[in-house]
Amino acid sequence: MDLYHRVTGTGPTIVLIHGVCHRGHAWDPVVPLLADRYRLVIVDLPGHGNSPDLPIDGDPLEYMVDQLTTLLDGILEPGERAHIAGNSLGGFLALEMAARGHAHSATALSPAGFFRSNADWKYTLMVFHSLQKTAGRVSRYIPALSQRAAGRAVLMGAFCTRPWKYPAEAAAIDGEAIITNTVLDRADRRAFVFSAPVDEDMPLTIRWGRFDLVLPVAQRRLASLLFPQARIEVSRDGHVPMSDDPEGVAASIAATVERGLARERELADERSLDHEREQAALSG
Repeated sequence: MDLYHRVTGTGPTIVLIHGVCHRGHAWDPVVPLLADRYRLVIVDLPGHGNSPDLPIDGDPLEYMVDQLTTLLDGILEPGERAHIAGNSLGGFLALEMAARGHAHSATALSPAGFFRSNADWKYTLMVFHSLQKTAGRVSRYIPALSQRAAGRAVLMGAFCTRPWKYPAEAAAIDGEAIITNTVLDRADRRAFVFSAPVDEDMPLTIRWGRFDLVLPVAQRRLASLLFPQARIEVSRDGHVPMSDDPEGVAASIAATVERGLARERELADERSLDHEREQAALSG
């Protein structure tokens, strides 16, 4: 299966991964702020957007990781690793890909995977299922609602603190998607388990919206325990911050990427110095 993706910009590669019921367009407000410095790969996850559906059997999260790994193998030069940023489900995947050694750095925006109890898990499912029911009741009006600021407040108010800033076309797409998306039907809290980080010095940033109504900001405490090397940021945003504060999101991603690039340069210098020492020892 080929994941649908689009590529724009030039420079070090950043892969952008959306959350449940969204698709790559969720990053549209941020893309212009990064494309002048970085090569951006904007992905539709399996079961979302223009990518094929998930297979019927198996762990959907493991399947997504496998597909993302295959995508990276196809778009990167030998020896190159990407920088990965994700929101919600995409945040979990960004951290998991980093933990498996597939990234130079990772930025996670309100990431899934830090449910402190079964009550946390049930609360998040309740939010999504309530939104599905509401969207189903007003489905015929979604195109019209998305064109008005008040309508976008209804459609996107659970995800954003500034829903009127959410692009109208994207709100219409997301309103329909939350009705038809089947990934939530496969959701299992037990699948949200991170691999042990392979590199405890890898630059990581976890940015959480203070007004997140889907994954409450208190979950960041568990995130800091599981990823103690991560830089934790709390912003005045909701669950999907890309339209709330595109400049702030872009700045967080860019700062993490630059930390990753600086670290890679340090490691390259160390390898070069080690090689010179080995050659000197052999010649002496």
